[in-house]
Amino acid sequence: MTFELFPACEAALAAADKLVASARDGLRAHLVKDGKLDRTLMAEHQFECHGLSWIATYAETLRQTLEWAKNLSTEGKFTELEELILRVGFGEYLSQMRGGIPMSQGEIIRPDAMWVSIDDVNAFGTEEVIYLIETGNTPENREKIARLVEHSLDSGEFGNLGLDEMYEMIRDQFRRFANEEVIPHAHGWHERDDYIPMEVIDKMSEMGVFGLTIPEQYGGSELGKTSMCIVSEELSRGYIGVGSLGTRSEIAAELIMGGGTEEQKAQWLPKIATGEILPTAVFTEPNTGSDLGSLRTRAVRDGDSYTITGNKTWITHAARADVMTLLARTNPNEPGYKGLSMFLAEKERGTEDNPFPTDGMTGGEIEVLGYRGMKEFELGFDGFKVKAENLLGGEEGNGFKQLMVTFESARIQTAARALGVAQCALELGLRYATERIQFGQPIFNFPRVHSKIALAVVEIMMTRQLTYFAARQKDEDKRCDLEAGMAKLLGARVAWSTADNALQIHGGNGYALEYAISRVLCDARILNIFEGAAEIQADVIARRLLSEAGN
Repeated sequence: MTFELFPACEAALAAADKLVASARDGLRAHLVKDGKLDRTLMAEHQFECHGLSWIATYAETLRQTLEWAKNLSTEGKFTELEELILRVGFGEYLSQMRGGIPMSQGEIIRPDAMWVSIDDVNAFGTEEVIYLIETGNTPENREKIARLVEHSLDSGEFGNLGLDEMYEMIRDQFRRFANEEVIPHAHGWHERDDYIPMEVIDKMSEMGVFGLTIPEQYGGSELGKTSMCIVSEELSRGYIGVGSLGTRSEIAAELIMGGGTEEQKAQWLPKIATGEILPTAVFTEPNTGSDLGSLRTRAVRDGDSYTITGNKTWITHAARADVMTLLARTNPNEPGYKGLSMFLAEKERGTEDNPFPTDGMTGGEIEVLGYRGMKEFELGFDGFKVKAENLLGGEEGNGFKQLMVTFESARIQTAARALGVAQCALELGLRYATERIQFGQPIFNFPRVHSKIALAVVEIMMTRQLTYFAARQKDEDKRCDLEAGMAKLLGARVAWSTADNALQIHGGNGYALEYAISRVLCDARILNIFEGAAEIQADVIARRLLSEAGN
């Protein structure tokens, strides 16, 4: 039986939503006691809960991919490539929803693990779902995609992104910058573990990277989160370190805009927007990780200043930063999050010879596999002074609440960085596959090579549409913690799988440090860890889905 594509996708999406609802109901039947979600039971059934996060993420990804395709069709821009992306994407994700979704290597979640009945699993297999599975991710369709993008390296076109003219102009501008100023030098920076040169940072300042989402009244461009996604993706395609430079400014600006006084906004936002000052985020401690409620670093009021004592770790770009958004405990008698406060802690920018010249502060570098260019540090504070006027918002005890405001933007931005890393890996894999001759022909011609390329094209586009949707929700001032979390969760996995497959295409050469794909693999690995490890992210999504079910 043959179906028209869009109606078939609509019907399949409705079936996917029902499967998600069935999984959610199955989990709630086992995890809700006295009308409330039991966190202890949820922890005992972590695998099943996280599976719900993944199956719901797949359904939302399909929804946004279909919306993208329909919009392109309305505009007369739905070409063969976009149709194939839609077909293969729906076919593959529907198949995984029925048979098993890889949450990570070796962790496959299937519907029956979430107490979905066999009747509901069978009901998912509608005629439209079966049709899309059987005719979607086929060898023929994968090869067609691969052939359509075979010569796309110069243009960078791997399908129409669905952007309007302004966003396309922004993308072109930053793609050129990445091609000319970043890509020729990125691997050398990584191999030498060098800082990204200040000349590059200065050019980024001139292009408005650090003030992208800051309101115009404070010297920013006020372009919104969708622009931030596009810029972050293109810069990260060049080098994740360059794409991540804006993250610290994004977090600091979001904190100040959401929780700062008018005086603090006027003082700090213009300097951040122009790149006059470089911020860094100082939250994590050696024994806390994601458990921020257990932070022990103390801030004690002493007249017109606070004295900071404690240790922080995994602080990115710390030596070069001019101001730290520093989370510390101002009230030791308040347990958990309630006693935490956020500070705009000024420091002197360090040099190569003296990275931490500020009194009361020391630091040591953490050597890392990838994500270089800014360097990671452990910091120690002993008698470090912060002006009382730099307490964010002017009131103690609001630090965690202020930080929560940034979570949506940070995760959307991380999803965009993941897209950039994935796109870089795709382009490296494609270039090598078309240039490498074996057995008398380019290895691109072999099905297990060009299929890897094709599936990367599909998954990157699908994740991109999910990320753009989260950004639009944020720009419209709608709650989007769920969508942002889904974009980050899927984006990190896609970046890793694309990098891993691109290295496989390189064969033995991919394992050689001189090839850029070796760097990209290391860079991709961090995306499943920072801004909420994949397990933490899945937990947050599951709690939201299970708490809201039936309301």
